[in-house]
Amino acid sequence: MRILLTGGAGYVGSHVLRAVLETGHDAVVFDDLSNGHAEATGDVELVRGDILDAEALRKLFERDPFDCVMHFCGLIDSGESVDRPDRYYRVNVVGGLNLLDAMVRADVKHMVFSSSAAVYGNPQSLPIGEDHPTAPVSPYGWSKLTFEHILESYRRAFDVGYVSLRYFNAAGADESGEIGEAHLRESHLIPLVLRAALTGGTFTVFGDDYDTRDGTAVRDFVHVSDLARAHVDSLRVLEPGSSHIYNLGSGTGHTVNEVIEVARSVTSRDILCETGPPRPGDPPALVASSERIQSELGWNPKYADLADIVRSAWNWHRTHPNGFEAPPAQAPTR
Repeated sequence: MRILLTGGAGYVGSHVLRAVLETGHDAVVFDDLSNGHAEATGDVELVRGDILDAEALRKLFERDPFDCVMHFCGLIDSGESVDRPDRYYRVNVVGGLNLLDAMVRADVKHMVFSSSAAVYGNPQSLPIGEDHPTAPVSPYGWSKLTFEHILESYRRAFDVGYVSLRYFNAAGADESGEIGEAHLRESHLIPLVLRAALTGGTFTVFGDDYDTRDGTAVRDFVHVSDLARAHVDSLRVLEPGSSHIYNLGSGTGHTVNEVIEVARSVTSRDILCETGPPRPGDPPALVASSERIQSELGWNPKYADLADIVRSAWNWHRTHPNGFEAPPAQAPTR
């Protein structure tokens, strides 16, 4: 297959790109590099462009006969989305519509969509299966759910087949240590904890009075390389007019305090912490049931242990403290 990866220079997209290439597919990356890095794409063709530029997308599809689109491009910060819902709906929904329209014009019938557990909102029960009611608590979650509904409409009207992968908490880094998480504005738990370990700074625990076993939020962490495998596995069930929705998680929840303790053990460093108010749009607990994808595609997380996930992330962060940027030049010594 020849696959277009929108947002393929970002954290998840760049790891999926590696998996796509390793399984013998051809790839092109479309990314505006607002939160991605050209260095993460290696020698793959990188088309720099904006998902809101419908004309640029039209020209790209006219130029290149893609078989499938893997769509990662979008804004991802739930808390920020509460303050800037306009940006999230514009990029995540309008941008997605631009992409789908370009696909339909070019008769491209296959999409794998990077969705999110944020579509569920505050869960009624745990673990969360795909049939759990969807009731997002942030504009980010609503933008993902809205695009899922749009995908279903395009399936019925235009025969677009899709797989929607609802990620829980992506974490970790490629075993090579060559790519990893390097958001320009970091909001994810594990990289923030490891940054505190690396710099000696203080990590803020957002909320300590949730109805959980230690009062801090519970999350289900899934290694980004396991996510990448799931995208490639999804190609097996993609057919024009087909639809599949899968959760991607480990099935095990860890509290924020537990993550901090694992990070202390992995890094052999003390991590200073302070408590802040809960962030808007953050549910108290999210834990996946991934039974559907396990049953239908045989997918299981290779990195089931949280310590292994944190260790791979630590390997990336300690060797790339500035992400993909080169460290500041050292003054010559005499």
